[in-house]
Amino acid sequence: MSKDNRFAGKVALVTGGNSGIGKATARRLAAEGAEVIITGRDAERVKEASAELGIVGLVADQGSIEAIDRLVQDVSRLHERVDILFVNAGVFYATPIPDFDEATFDEIMNINFKGAIFTLQRFLPLLGAGASVINLSSINAYAGMANTAVYAASKAALNSYTRVAATELAPRKIRVFAGIPGPVETPIFGKTGMTDEQLEGFGQAMRHRVPLKSFGTPEAIASVVAYLASDEAQFVTGAEWTIDGGVSINPILLD
Repeated sequence: MSKDNRFAGKVALVTGGNSGIGKATARRLAAEGAEVIITGRDAERVKEASAELGIVGLVADQGSIEAIDRLVQDVSRLHERVDILFVNAGVFYATPIPDFDEATFDEIMNINFKGAIFTLQRFLPLLGAGASVINLSSINAYAGMANTAVYAASKAALNSYTRVAATELAPRKIRVFAGIPGPVETPIFGKTGMTDEQLEGFGQAMRHRVPLKSFGTPEAIASVVAYLASDEAQFVTGAEWTIDGGVSINPILLD
């Protein structure tokens, strides 16, 4: 089967697929033959993205177990199975340790960690042999970057869960991965609460640290997700794929 249609006959679910990495991945999977469903919390944005991509869009909040259960029911009415599950939905807020509150902690953990692990759990009945699950993590799980304590913890927990899930689901021939992006140009940074000036300073500092001297693109992450979801990665599971332009191997600022 050529790369152009390597996902023909496959069903893919992309959470948080109305923008950024999720949207780029949904576009990539659909272009290669998959029947794709995207989700998101904002009904209007889901409607716009699904219309643009020509795919199904469903409104679901990954931070709500009840919403995840409804999503499983909605998807099961459309398809008997899911072959590719990209657990991509997530939030990021700059939260210095002295300043974050319980509400911020709960929102980040509910969406990035609790919602992610229950999404996989609840979709298990629809995942058959050969299915692939990709959890979107972050290099912040390891980087020790200031003001990311709760976000980093949520992603580190997700990485641990990914390894355990890969072990437990291997007998069912379900492969589980974590994608570990570095700095990527996505709308998530516009939701951090930082001012435009702070965002610009943050962007310049991050580019300074990247050996490849640029932010990644959603399309670059999508290409790795597509590989992991494909039969080309059939002997890979439990892996953490770092997609960061070399940031994690270069802790010293470059000129």
